[in-house]
Amino acid sequence: MLKRFLDMSAVKFIGILSFYFAFALNTSFWQQLFAKISIGNFAMAWFVVSLPFFVFVPLLWFLCLITLPKIAKPLIIFLLLASAAADYAMRKLGVVIDSDMVRNFAETNLREAADLITWRAFFHVVIWGGIPSVWVFFCRIHYNRFGREFIRRLAICGIGLAFILLFAATSYKEYVSFGRNNREIRHYINTFNYIYAVGRYWQKTAEANRTFTILDDRPQRLTMVPENQPRLLVLLVGETARAANFSLYGYERQTNPLLEKQDIITLKNVFSCGTATAVSLPCMFAAAGRSDFNAGDVKYTQNLLDLAQTAGYQVYWKDNDDGCKGVCARVSNVDAKDEKHPAYCFGDYCHDDVLLTDLEEHLKNARGKDTVLVLHMMGSHGPTYYKRYPDAFKKFSPACDTADLQNCSREQIINTYDNTILYSDYIISSVIDALKKHPELNSSMIYISDHGESLGENNIYLHGLPYAIAPEEQKKVPMILWISDKLRQNMKLNEKCLRQKAETTEFSHDNLFHSVLRLLAVKTPLYTKDLDIFNDCMP
Repeated sequence: MLKRFLDMSAVKFIGILSFYFAFALNTSFWQQLFAKISIGNFAMAWFVVSLPFFVFVPLLWFLCLITLPKIAKPLIIFLLLASAAADYAMRKLGVVIDSDMVRNFAETNLREAADLITWRAFFHVVIWGGIPSVWVFFCRIHYNRFGREFIRRLAICGIGLAFILLFAATSYKEYVSFGRNNREIRHYINTFNYIYAVGRYWQKTAEANRTFTILDDRPQRLTMVPENQPRLLVLLVGETARAANFSLYGYERQTNPLLEKQDIITLKNVFSCGTATAVSLPCMFAAAGRSDFNAGDVKYTQNLLDLAQTAGYQVYWKDNDDGCKGVCARVSNVDAKDEKHPAYCFGDYCHDDVLLTDLEEHLKNARGKDTVLVLHMMGSHGPTYYKRYPDAFKKFSPACDTADLQNCSREQIINTYDNTILYSDYIISSVIDALKKHPELNSSMIYISDHGESLGENNIYLHGLPYAIAPEEQKKVPMILWISDKLRQNMKLNEKCLRQKAETTEFSHDNLFHSVLRLLAVKTPLYTKDLDIFNDCMP
């Protein structure tokens, strides 16, 4: 009996350890998880049944990779002891393991560390990490020849993948909804949490030593209009708005009743740089196009707003989403949520009306200086679509008035999402109306969303899929232009030409950088004529 317990194949060894890591060393994760789940229907029950596989199978894959002769035992013993210590910190001390916690650990001194090493902590690590480590040490692991061992491991990994795909296909809505509403839960998945946290800590440490790249230290502002007639661009950055649900793009519901009455130009075929804000937002303002864009370079490379400011523009960013992802780091910026405006803010959220509270003041200030004003909207950010608009915009019903999309029908989800578009229509149109009140300015407005959203097509919800396989709903976004009569005249803009291009030409976020430079009359070697949407429509 003892021999069977200490003498086994590598595949059996991997399976036992995967089970131990997934359940014995992940009690904090399971406690956190089930405290947040309410089983009210079969779909949620099936979701709960699938959860263990999404912890066990990745651990199985990981151990298949590292269980190799000579390195397996010392590496796994280290992981057992480290995971037992992490389990104690989460269970007994309430610690959340992320890169900041790793930084705290790395920068602590011996005296502070000694205060944490108690007898209770010691025995916890010995029992949950030390005893299994003894078993690993004495266990005789039998490896087959390389080819046969590889095939066996590939087979069990393939079986695990099949289960993952089965549950992903049948519980996709539940996973994306739960994941978006409980993002912090990932910090409790033991072993992976501290491995990822250490990696992020090293990455942040390396980034702190990077030098800032200046792409053009002398961009020139050309004299396009009389100097006593300042230029003003209001750039409205939408959030999670897909073109498919804008009536301006042919949607059967009237979700743009106000914009349809405005003298706007709607670009009909525009595609995003990515399917998530962390990529799309900085990519929109980068000189590099989607094919060359690296999100890791954002904080260390001059962008569109930097160029405008260097050229003499007054640049201001007002945010109502989750930050500018480094884009506004070197220009004047403010988080609208900090205003805690009683009419528009509740808890950690504000309706996008909060972006308009000081708009008139900015327009008056723009009389004396060329200005770029960026308003970053909360827009249609999911899954809590119902929090994105006031009750007055609850036109389409029944709505999904909960963060748990799994408890709503697809009809309810679409109704709620359409209400967010209806509200965004009001915000965008309000900005245009405010600009119209200042005919003395050479003003313009661009609205463009960072990415789209899936609303149940092929059982896919929300966004963030890899770009190569993401559906069009996550990539095709609205882009709307409004240009004052004065600026059109001064630019000598051929409006008929531009409207024709807007209807027939395919554009993307890559065009924004170069088109804004043209609109602001900023001369720089970074400008590419072929990516300028105004190209061929201006002298």
